[in-house]
Amino acid sequence: MLSFRFPRCATLALAMVSALACDPDAESKPLPHGDRGAAPEVGVPAPRLKRLTAPQYRRIIADVFSPDVLLPATLETDERIEGLFQVGAANTTISSYGVEKYEGAAYDIAEQVLTTAAMRSRWVDCSGETIDEVCATDALDALGQRLWRRPLSDAELATVTDLALLAADTLSDFDSGLEYGIAALLMSPHFLYRVELGDGPEAPAGGYDDWEMASRLSFFLWDSTPDGALLEDAEAGRLTDEATLKAVIDRMLADPRTREGVGALFSEMLHLDELDSLTKDPNVFTYMSDELGPSARTETLSVIERHIFDDDAPYPVLFTTRRTFVDRTLAALYNVPAPTPEGFGALELPIESGRRGLLGHASFLALQAHAASTSVTRRGIFVREVLLCTTIPEPPANVNTSIPEVAEDALTMRERIAVHLEDPTCAGCHRITDPIGLAFENFDGLGQWRDTENGAWIDPAGNLDGTDFVDAWELGGVVAGHPVLTPCLTETLLQYATGASVEELDEALIDWHAEGFSDADHRVLWLLRDVALSPAFRGLGSVE
Repeated sequence: MLSFRFPRCATLALAMVSALACDPDAESKPLPHGDRGAAPEVGVPAPRLKRLTAPQYRRIIADVFSPDVLLPATLETDERIEGLFQVGAANTTISSYGVEKYEGAAYDIAEQVLTTAAMRSRWVDCSGETIDEVCATDALDALGQRLWRRPLSDAELATVTDLALLAADTLSDFDSGLEYGIAALLMSPHFLYRVELGDGPEAPAGGYDDWEMASRLSFFLWDSTPDGALLEDAEAGRLTDEATLKAVIDRMLADPRTREGVGALFSEMLHLDELDSLTKDPNVFTYMSDELGPSARTETLSVIERHIFDDDAPYPVLFTTRRTFVDRTLAALYNVPAPTPEGFGALELPIESGRRGLLGHASFLALQAHAASTSVTRRGIFVREVLLCTTIPEPPANVNTSIPEVAEDALTMRERIAVHLEDPTCAGCHRITDPIGLAFENFDGLGQWRDTENGAWIDPAGNLDGTDFVDAWELGGVVAGHPVLTPCLTETLLQYATGASVEELDEALIDWHAEGFSDADHRVLWLLRDVALSPAFRGLGSVE
């Protein structure tokens, strides 16, 4: 059975979103500040340990030490749960293989830090010619606070310092001993896991303490560890007082690192990380190259960044805008002039190109397709699950999911998949996915436009939840005007921020945030701020 997660407030957004869908380049205007009332009394997700994802690990090392630190090509594999690595991180542990990888990385990082003058001087304030206990203590204390995202206790600092001094004495070299201390910090569960349990002695009743809030805010908005300023805010108690918390959040949103953090959010949501391993049959798709996947990811993230930060435009317009950024690789695929000889340049896609919005990007069209063909089911499922928050079950184990071969009376994909819509075992799911996917059949499995398939004209018309469309261009407007689009993003952001499953989120709270998002003209920056202040995010409420 299909499960539709339609928040009750969805209908409140319909009129506004429909209007936006007709105006793809609507001008940004100031956010309204209407009063929707206080947040409802809700249950909050139970606190749990969340391990660092591989991108977070890499970003922390770059932020704390240097982007020049060389890291292993692979770390512990991240797992998506309900479409998000952040939910997976709250529900998975580190394997024995992962422990080995993190151990090797820790010693390698420590060695690089202490043998590179610029990195060493950032954290070690002595020459290292002699074994200096004070220097070792100070270095490990300061570095430990950045890596563990809180001050080390006296016992913790003594343990790691004693280890470094013992190793230094054994090896007769201060820096060699200090490597063991830094590696110990990097191998600790206090680094590899985000310890945000709401049980600190200074935590407000039912909420997270200041140090935990520093961690939650930085990983939500920057996808990295707190910086020195945010840790100072935690020490001063500014993150558990709502008045000062708002000012801190506003400062963080204005920081350039939030652009990277939002990029990480949408990369997870849209599965853009999978573009690194994009593979296609070169005999079928002659435009395929090693550069296409990374280029497609850059296009989509560039459009999202400009839309949210530079234009402060409504979220639904992302599905109707013709503004994009392409390089020569994508320009050739889209059959448009490259705006610049090198790198990426801004471009307004011509109407005759037939593509607009995120669903016209190669990042979606190529990724949600097979190696040698399109996939109406994968493309339809993506729209349903990722953009409209519809849960679609896996097909029965014994069902035949293969597509019939091309035949004289079945030249197009629409004709060939008709069998799925007639088979009662398959029809329940395919009737709500395949008509969406068929809208994109003018784009082949790489995202290049085509009018025909096997010599037959393609019919991309269809219907999405009662609204007709004639092609992918019109479908972009239908998606933008769908009453569930913006509540779905609200739900996704709450999951991303908290690591909670859908079942753990209080529906009344999702509705409350979605209502505010609607009142704020669906500005994503507004929603980020609202979620950062959410009772669910701050742990203020009864634990579910």
